[in-house]
Amino acid sequence: MTKEEMIKTLQSRLKKNRFTHSIGVANTAVTLAKRFNVDVDKAFIAGLLHDCAREFEDDQMIDEAIKRGIEIGEVEKQLPLLLHSYIGAKMIKEIYNVDDEEISQAIYRHTVGGRNMTKLDKIIYFADMIEPNRNYPGVDKLRQLAETASLDEMILEGMNQSIIFIISKKSLIHPNTVIARNEMLIKNVECKMQNEIDNK
Repeated sequence: MTKEEMIKTLQSRLKKNRFTHSIGVANTAVTLAKRFNVDVDKAFIAGLLHDCAREFEDDQMIDEAIKRGIEIGEVEKQLPLLLHSYIGAKMIKEIYNVDDEEISQAIYRHTVGGRNMTKLDKIIYFADMIEPNRNYPGVDKLRQLAETASLDEMILEGMNQSIIFIISKKSLIHPNTVIARNEMLIKNVECKMQNEIDNK
């Protein structure tokens, strides 16, 4: 399926505002991919299709996940909307003929992150937060970071904002978000220590 065919198919299956958001994420992902030397085509497709499973309503997510043999954790049972990431990672092959593990993984991780996130994973996660149609307190700071900060610095700030928001709502924090954030913090500490050793 060509990109143009993907766009037309997606447009026919999503609500207008969700489709507009998806185009915004795709274009933002391309901009970030160019900055961080990541495959632009993969970034566009992953950004475009990251929310393809949002064609389903929240109360359909568990059934759709079960159909695809997706494991449903305790957090997902309480917040079924999170399953759209995992379902979408499967749907890109079912509906859009995309058979690419890197793209699938980036879609799978775009909401809560995960262990050993790749550059593409991080780009889709962050593009979803800052695409032009997003409007929430703190988004302008994240957009500024997208132009100046390292990829890990961007993701850390995005995750920090996300966790603070979740806590303010007294909601559940997904363990994968904590794992991803801790990994990057540990990596940053190790890099600083190595730099100090190298500079002695």
